[in-house]
Amino acid sequence: MADMRRVDIFTTGGTIDKVYFDALSEFKIGDNAVGNILAEANVQSDVRITELMRKDSLELTDQDRSTIRTAVEVSERKGILITHGTDTMTTTAAALEGITDKTVVFVGAMQPARLKATDAVFNVGFALAGAMMLPPGLYIAMNGRFLDALHAKKNRDAQMFEEG
Repeated sequence: MADMRRVDIFTTGGTIDKVYFDALSEFKIGDNAVGNILAEANVQSDVRITELMRKDSLELTDQDRSTIRTAVEVSERKGILITHGTDTMTTTAAALEGITDKTVVFVGAMQPARLKATDAVFNVGFALAGAMMLPPGLYIAMNGRFLDALHAKKNRDAQMFEEG
């Protein structure tokens, strides 16, 4: 039944970590939000959070994706959660293709975690459960669904991910 494995959480930036700066009238990537989300929810799971980068996913490079892959490969934990911007989440997932011995769950948000109306809190909790309990594979956890990360696509108009 439940594996309840220990989970490494790797943060990369994206909307989930954005902060609104009034003076600039734009969002910028701030501190990672996942630690606060888990603390506020009193999550007692064995997680380790490592910030890999603070970038909008449209700014991620092949080198960044290589860094993410290496972090996943060298982790001794079988459950991996990656916070990531939604625009290129599937591109990064493709860069992890071939990792078959771990459960890797990508999660993001359509609205920053710091906003009152955000999907980030639910998405992170849902994704963490998936990283602990799903069989090995590459997944996207968004909109209350787990999707095969190699066959999912973002539907911008509906603000959701769907099977590709």
